[in-house]
Amino acid sequence: MSDHYDAVVIGSGPNGLAAAVRLAEAGARVLIVEGHSEIGGGTRTTELTLPGFRHDVCSAIHPMGLASPYLQTLNLAEHGLEWIHPSTPLAHPFDEAPAALLHRSVEATAASFSAGAGRNYRRIFGPLSTRFGELLDDLMAPPQIPSHPLVAMAFGLVAMPSTLASARAWFPDERLRALIAGNAAHSVLPLDRFLAPNAVGFMLMLAAHAVGWPLARGGSQSIAEALAAKFQSLGGDLQTGWKITSLKELPQAKAYLFDTRPAALADIAGERLPARYRERLRRFRHGPGVFKIDYALNEPIPWKDASCAGAGTVHLGGTLDEIAVSEREAWEGIHCERPFVLLSQPSLFDHTRAPAGKHTAWAYCHVPSGSTRNMTGAIEHQIERFAPGFKDTVLARHTMNCADYEAYNPNFVGGDIVGGVTDWRQLLTRPVVRLRPHTTPARDIFLCSASTPPGGGVHGMCGYWAAEAALTRI
Repeated sequence: MSDHYDAVVIGSGPNGLAAAVRLAEAGARVLIVEGHSEIGGGTRTTELTLPGFRHDVCSAIHPMGLASPYLQTLNLAEHGLEWIHPSTPLAHPFDEAPAALLHRSVEATAASFSAGAGRNYRRIFGPLSTRFGELLDDLMAPPQIPSHPLVAMAFGLVAMPSTLASARAWFPDERLRALIAGNAAHSVLPLDRFLAPNAVGFMLMLAAHAVGWPLARGGSQSIAEALAAKFQSLGGDLQTGWKITSLKELPQAKAYLFDTRPAALADIAGERLPARYRERLRRFRHGPGVFKIDYALNEPIPWKDASCAGAGTVHLGGTLDEIAVSEREAWEGIHCERPFVLLSQPSLFDHTRAPAGKHTAWAYCHVPSGSTRNMTGAIEHQIERFAPGFKDTVLARHTMNCADYEAYNPNFVGGDIVGGVTDWRQLLTRPVVRLRPHTTPARDIFLCSASTPPGGGVHGMCGYWAAEAALTRI
């Protein structure tokens, strides 16, 4: 490690790694500093339950990782990253009716619903999925005049209404309404809010049709390891186990990029930033958190509806109205008795995740920020509802509440795993109102975390745009 660099990146989540790679590609001498003993941030994989059972501690399914305009350019397969596609991206089971399936094909998805709902599904998702790359170029950039205005306008028109309003008005099929609601719930917002929930949900569904919902062979850690290998192949330096509390601790550099929550940037940079700006960073809003369970299983989950066994992700929440109640209550500080549960079962498709014949799964629900309540009973009630006998397959459990998540990764404030509230106001002004949102009043300090545009997800684009801004300084 040198005492002088062109750039120092603080934090090695996907955005920090992407920023470092982009800077190194441009010829800069770059150091990554990571406080944890391992790189990866929200893409770490480890044995949480029993030996041989590898669990993704945070993210597991990565449509935006595969679709990312920047990560696509890096040929990370050369560094060991292999994407695996489940047979079906997503299943949403019901108590009586057949499960709603989100297929790779728009036509196959639409055909599984009533005629009117299917017709509207084709009309909305068909044209946008064929131009998904153009749409992503605009949505994965900081707020600006769209490069593809007609595509952006078409998406905006369908994303603008609330999920409750659009699902009820456009899709006269309760199964499809629930499928839409489950995807919108990834926004961690009440479903009666306009713009953000629909935008997030529709983006995820379009990604399923355009690129799929893949997982990384060996675990999400493979994404971080591939990015780090790319970075080091370009001559970059990487230091783990070094928790920074002040800029004064770091080597001299022309630019410092923070893959941290906004408040951490304010604390570490200190008086290098104006007091008023630091206060605005500390007012950045974080939303509800999560309670998550990782499972070591003796056999696959015994779904009532066998079609769920082909899905990498399963949404457990019943109807549109049930999901709406769950997400509203988490936002209002209430622990829902029948929470909407997001479940992943990666070992069905990636045999490196568990010993032969055994399996892994994880499940989580949204809870009030900072919650320490144990939601195991509520989550497992929802799983048993759609997979009777599930508890008999469990060999071991590992649970994490909001406090556990924040202790594990300080960026997950109060258990918020998406980098801050994604309502329309903060979606467009992350982290504060500023013409170039990845810059700060200090010309050599930049923010590159998910609290900057374009927001949460394993796509590296926050890091890419911060690096582009920093290159003007370097």
